Amino acid sequence: MADIKYYDVILKPVVTEKTMGMMGEKKYTFLVHPEATKSQVKEAVEKMFSGTKVESVNTMNCEGKKKRVRGTFKFGKTAKTKKAVVKLTADSADIEIFEGL
Repeated sequence: MADIKYYDVILKPVVTEKTMGMMGEKKYTFLVHPEATKSQVKEAVEKMFSGTKVESVNTMNCEGKKKRVRGTFKFGKTAKTKKAVVKLTADSADIEIFEGL
């Protein structure tokens, strides 16, 4: 496994209607490095966003979608991704990146 630093773990936040609704329960969703573990995601969130304490991390591997290539019967695939849902403790500070949304 590659040596992943904490600033390489979180790629970008996932902003959808469902994830915005989960923010009321202090759950935040991020796209993460495909080889990142739950403990690495927890460490990255606590270091990148000051005042946050992570209660739990749930990860899921998402397969790439099958797509047609150039209008023929050839098929390709989009890239695989990995998502992480991070739940913060009740006394934890909110993540400011989502405040203006």
